[in-house]
Amino acid sequence: MILTWLYVPGDRPDVVAKALCSGADAVIVDLEDAVSASRKEYARAATAERLAERPAVPVFVRVNALDSPWAGADLTALTGLHGLAGLRLPKITAPEQIAAVADRTGGVALHAMLESALGVERAYEIARAHPALRGLSLGESDLGADLGISAEAGLDWPRSRVVIAARAAGLAPPAQSVFPDIRDLEALAVSCTRGRALGFLGRAAIHPRQLPVIERAYLPGPAEVTAAQEIV
Repeated sequence: MILTWLYVPGDRPDVVAKALCSGADAVIVDLEDAVSASRKEYARAATAERLAERPAVPVFVRVNALDSPWAGADLTALTGLHGLAGLRLPKITAPEQIAAVADRTGGVALHAMLESALGVERAYEIARAHPALRGLSLGESDLGADLGISAEAGLDWPRSRVVIAARAAGLAPPAQSVFPDIRDLEALAVSCTRGRALGFLGRAAIHPRQLPVIERAYLPGPAEVTAAQEIV
């Protein structure tokens, strides 16, 4: 079970190597937001080289948005690599996008990121788009900007929407989006507690120091373990 997902920039192979030893359940190599346009090709090549062999933990890659100049080359370079656990597709707004990527990548596990009002509105259609789709998640920074949301509470409805869509489509519960303040671990813990109450399972992180907080929030507590034992 994956509870912690650690994002790392694809143009920093040294950081990727450290992430693989960080204790995260899975690593997400980012070719999109974390990489400037001038370093996209280098990030892609470095990531493909890393994933030529299977790493110690599952490695997913967030490719560039499908309508960007780099997405096609990302998909070509990554398809068929032994070390690739799956692709995370940003800014998805339609089920046809999932089907097109699935046809091109030949069964690679796909993960749709919903980052706009339109994407959230079509969450269930996207969740059922293709058998290769294994999960949904929110890109809360872009979604918040699209909706004009300034407080985290304003994301409760979109969060519930994606949890329900995933469940209705038979997908695993989604993981929470990243918490941007890497210093405020107390606020991270509160946010994780809220996310768990809404039906999320695990969370993405942008710094290793966030991983223990996320893990503690999502592992079963003593009362839950006792209740499960009583049921058994």
